[in-house]
Amino acid sequence: MKIEIRNIRKNYGKQPVLKDVSFTVEGGKCVGILGGNGCGKSTLLSILAGIQSADGGAFLYEDKDLFTYPRQRAQLVGYVPQGTPLIEELTAKDNLSLWCSKEKMEKELQNGVFKLLGLDEFLKVPVSKMSGGMKKRLSIGCSIAHDPPILLLDEAMAALDISCKQKIFDYIGAHKRRGGIVLLVTHDVMELELCDEWYILKNGMVHPFDYTGDTAELVRSF
Repeated sequence: MKIEIRNIRKNYGKQPVLKDVSFTVEGGKCVGILGGNGCGKSTLLSILAGIQSADGGAFLYEDKDLFTYPRQRAQLVGYVPQGTPLIEELTAKDNLSLWCSKEKMEKELQNGVFKLLGLDEFLKVPVSKMSGGMKKRLSIGCSIAHDPPILLLDEAMAALDISCKQKIFDYIGAHKRRGGIVLLVTHDVMELELCDEWYILKNGMVHPFDYTGDTAELVRSF
């Protein structure tokens, strides 16, 4: 399995945000998308997830352009945005029920990713009364409820404590071992260690970056 991001372009009015974004990710890899604030990282992931449309380019999965197959993209892609797109009036359980069957929910709560995220601890709590970390954990759970092979994570672990982050790290490791793909937007040095490859998004284009753990060098590259 592999995905190819080919020549993606996006303008906001006359302002180009993404000019010609192209790279390939093989199965079993986590790729970090890095760059300064406002460089287009979130825009790129939202386009791949189908939230926004591109002005040009392709999102290829085994040579099929997922931009033209929205149903297949929905099955293949799990997207965790920076915000928490949950229904505030509903409980955690009710939100999860919108994304998976009762049988699937029970299985994952007993010994699956929902259990890993600790969602069983606040199933009856309305989203409006949850902490930021609880909302983020629930948002992640909803996004990966259908076991998508491609994960798009936009600052997905920003509101989580270290213990919960480690659980997500473990999940990502297992996902990679199953041949899954992860695109990760982050500013967290810990999360950079999850990645097998890194790209800097700058001036609307991506450039390969060899991250050695030197954060000063990384910042200079933005």
